Amino acid sequence: MILEMNSQHPEPRKIKQVAEILANGGVIAYPTDTYYGIGCDLFNKESIEKIYQLKRRSAQQPFSFICSDLKNISEYAQVTNYAYKTMKRLLPGPYTFILEGSRLVPKIMLTKRRTVGIRVPDHEICLAIVQELGHPIISTSATDPETSSILETPQEIKAKLGHALDLIIDGGIVNGKPSSVISLIDDTPEVLREGAGDVAAFQV
Repeated sequence: MILEMNSQHPEPRKIKQVAEILANGGVIAYPTDTYYGIGCDLFNKESIEKIYQLKRRSAQQPFSFICSDLKNISEYAQVTNYAYKTMKRLLPGPYTFILEGSRLVPKIMLTKRRTVGIRVPDHEICLAIVQELGHPIISTSATDPETSSILETPQEIKAKLGHALDLIIDGGIVNGKPSSVISLIDDTPEVLREGAGDVAAFQV
């Protein structure tokens, strides 16, 4: 099912509908400020495992997840003063920050070093979903399982992944570039991937 939604002012009734699907273990496709993402409730292990299978990805490579704001991030990660100031300057935006995970994060979402990748996208739909659900949602790009190429529209996602999804949100055209990935572990910034977000401040 494709659900059209206003990307600037998401309809509260529709957001509520999406949150209910997620709370019941559903897997959805939704727009972000980079690509369309595939996601589920951070605390639903079965749904997370479904996404691993869908992406044909090893459990050794945890997905990142979306928080609604900085306060929300501090529940799920160790946020130092430096990390807080850095993220406050750049979020919401097309960045994934690598931080040390807190005890709230399920084991399936932690790397061996107990780190997590966290996003606060500059997109009203996914932020509204996280707020309504009450906790983060998984974020991984919607890709073709055969070729790993990015699926750019809700129609492409339906054709390739529709069988495995409970809902596809159509929020219109998105940026189409990956997020920049920046590690803030030990207050030592390291650019792991240069994407849509400007990383000049982190490069020596």
